[in-house]
Amino acid sequence: MVTDLTKTYRTPFRRRKVEALRGVSFRVARGEIFGFLGPNGAGKTTTIRTLMSLIKPTGGTAQILGHVLPSRAARMRVGFLPEQPYFYDYLTVPELLDLAGRLFGIDRATRKKRADFLIDRVGLGRARNQNLKKFSKGMMQRAGLAQALMNDPDLVVLDEPMSGLDPIGRKEVRDLITELRDQGKTVFFSSHILTDVESVADRVAIVARGQIQTEGTPSELVATTTISVDITMRVAGLADDKVAALVARGPGKSRRVADELHVVLPADADVDAWLAAAHADGAKVVSVSPRHESLEDLFLRHIGSADSSAAAMEGRV
Repeated sequence: MVTDLTKTYRTPFRRRKVEALRGVSFRVARGEIFGFLGPNGAGKTTTIRTLMSLIKPTGGTAQILGHVLPSRAARMRVGFLPEQPYFYDYLTVPELLDLAGRLFGIDRATRKKRADFLIDRVGLGRARNQNLKKFSKGMMQRAGLAQALMNDPDLVVLDEPMSGLDPIGRKEVRDLITELRDQGKTVFFSSHILTDVESVADRVAIVARGQIQTEGTPSELVATTTISVDITMRVAGLADDKVAALVARGPGKSRRVADELHVVLPADADVDAWLAAAHADGAKVVSVSPRHESLEDLFLRHIGSADSSAAAMEGRV
């Protein structure tokens, strides 16, 4: 649980105040996947570093697993992957995980068994004898995930865990995150890859300019009203002027690919009348799909609102 968390920095030369966090509050329930969304510079990493006791907040309080921070007891039950993990170049993955296990006080036999399992689980079995210096960014991310799970934590905190991964790697991480939830663990992760968040998160919070803009389940936050209608039709055999007239008739966007015409009409357009006219002109409708607001639409709407509010405040100063 995070309550009114604030963090103010001073710039190096002019000593100007920069408010990285401005009263951030949210609650993460045990056993859920919580997605923390925001653009670059929104305060995601600052929030996470504060929760990990890597930096001290200016104000506010936070609790992890019932312990008020900073807390060594809480830290022992948390696994953490930073946004840009860095490990000693000449370690191998087994050596890295053994070191992580020793820091948590895990006995040698358990360290070995746990490390072998995690190396295979994150897909680094073939690279287990290579030095980390030879790892790509995606491989380093996998190694970081493994060390974050070495202590079998109750809470897993991941800062941009899909960063540097290809589509297959991203799917594997998503599967791992849902697997951790199925095991009863809590997962808190930040990301700007909205499709990944939408596919796994039980609840999300959107942060911008150091403040929470909205919080809830994706289904609660995303509007169910139709925002546009996507229409696909076949126009084979239609003269170009007929197709042009068809496009001009609707107040929407269109593009033609070979013999198919794709049209996007606004939600308030008279779709039935448009389709009737298309039939009369000889077009064959393939599909009509209403489009509802997505998490990306929600994200952009709130980020734009935060930027507008900030600009208005700056204009009054």
